[in-house]
Amino acid sequence: MPVDYQQVHARIKEIGAGAKERSKKLEEKRNNARDWLSSCANQLDVLRAKVNSAKAVDANIRCALPVNESLASHYRPAESVKEATLIAADGSQINPDRHAATLYSLINIGVVIFRSGSGDAPDVKTFTELNYGDDLYSNHGMINEDMIALGRDLSERKKLLELGLQYSKPVVTFTDGPIELWGAEGSAQDEYRRNREKHLSILSQMQSENIITAGYIDKPAADLVTRLLEISKIQESEMKNVRDVHSLRGVTDRWLFGEDGNPLLKKGERSAIFIIQSSSRNHYKGKLEIHFFYLNVGTDKHPWIVRVEIPAWVAEDQEKVNLLHASLIAQCEIMGAKPYPYLLHRAHETALVKLQEKQQIEQMLIQELRNQDEELDEGSYKQSAKDLKGRMSR
Repeated sequence: MPVDYQQVHARIKEIGAGAKERSKKLEEKRNNARDWLSSCANQLDVLRAKVNSAKAVDANIRCALPVNESLASHYRPAESVKEATLIAADGSQINPDRHAATLYSLINIGVVIFRSGSGDAPDVKTFTELNYGDDLYSNHGMINEDMIALGRDLSERKKLLELGLQYSKPVVTFTDGPIELWGAEGSAQDEYRRNREKHLSILSQMQSENIITAGYIDKPAADLVTRLLEISKIQESEMKNVRDVHSLRGVTDRWLFGEDGNPLLKKGERSAIFIIQSSSRNHYKGKLEIHFFYLNVGTDKHPWIVRVEIPAWVAEDQEKVNLLHASLIAQCEIMGAKPYPYLLHRAHETALVKLQEKQQIEQMLIQELRNQDEELDEGSYKQSAKDLKGRMSR
């Protein structure tokens, strides 16, 4: 038996026994969070000073930083969506598999373009990049999953820029996930830095070409605003302990803005715009500094809070923010009871490489290499054992 269910069951009973106490503590923290937000909602200068003090202790501290709107702000979307070109991109990847007969990687980008108000069907495009041989290696050895993911993220943004230049303005582009290009561990650091510079260049070109861009984070787990509230209650004399202060741990921003039946953000409303205070501010500077707002794409009874990230040059333009806000709400309404931007959904479907497609690509590659008399390896015996039909583990 691979799992000791007796041990698991005993632990589950322990977890259940603590449920009431955990719920009580969480309720107290949630009440504190709402009270603190209300009491300091308009103290923007004080909050910024607190964050600066925390940053002096921990340069990498991650939290929300107020800009010029009350923390309790909430804004309705525009009555109607201005005609605009909406472009969504998503990507998938195949990583090199040392157990396979041949090594290769693949990045597949799906892009969906839609002219709102036109009545036309969305235009769907696919861009596929196959890498083999020397393309699979960096100065540190074979590229890993993190490095391929970096390339995929960068490819998504490249396509948004390339296509954004081809369509009439205004153009609104968005991807699934944060705007920031996330880093990688170990040997991938050099590749990350190079890709980050390329990403910054793409964002700068988008700014100069007036192409609105955003990152859409569904079901965000971050506690950026909650962390700001924690910091706001730390005395300056105790700020040296900021890393250890988590008085609201367990209270998420999703709950703070979207409590069931009593959300701070009503249906379709967005929050104030904040700056993301994090180590990324060392690289995403000036007009590229990353901002965000929360958005309720659900209802009042069943709120669904998402985070939308935008660069500073979008955040500072009210017309652009309003257009993005209204466009995302309109896109999410298409999906009904489980709101998510329809174009991102289509882009994901387009980008996804199915198992049958993966197998066909491998067969095509192997056949061509055989035709050219290139030496081929075998698949690993471990993989062969896994592939045995009907084999039972012992």
